[in-house]
Amino acid sequence: MKADLAAGDGGIREPSDAIRLASELRLAVGRVTRRLRQAHAVGDVSLSGVSVLARLAAQGPDSPTALAETERVRPQAMASTLAQLEQRGLVRRTPDAADGRRSIVAATEEGRAVLAERRSESVQRLAAVLDTFSEQERATLGAALPLLGRLAERL
Repeated sequence: MKADLAAGDGGIREPSDAIRLASELRLAVGRVTRRLRQAHAVGDVSLSGVSVLARLAAQGPDSPTALAETERVRPQAMASTLAQLEQRGLVRRTPDAADGRRSIVAATEEGRAVLAERRSESVQRLAAVLDTFSEQERATLGAALPLLGRLAERL
């Protein structure tokens, strides 16, 4: 962790509140993600694959280039993710009607079903734990969701 330099005296002071919060948030989100990921079977769809499926299901077909930009990954990484999804029949590629050099990728019905099942499993696990939280704790988490969404979009 990087410490802030104190103004004028050249000394080092404690990390800023933003740095401390960022560190704790990264650790907490990482633990939640790992625990949810551990619950899925070996050979299951990767997190990047689930993210692409979710985007295609919610926003409709798109080009691999646009998906890479939106997911903030290199085109090569997106090509690999799409190849795995396509091999499993979870997405399909069709030529772009406007530009035959490009392809358009869409989630298949099987892809939507896998996404729904995976979401259901994760949601059930989260809900079971949230049931052990107080009403106030659940409200606090709920109030933080818009901020977490905004944070994800700005990263």
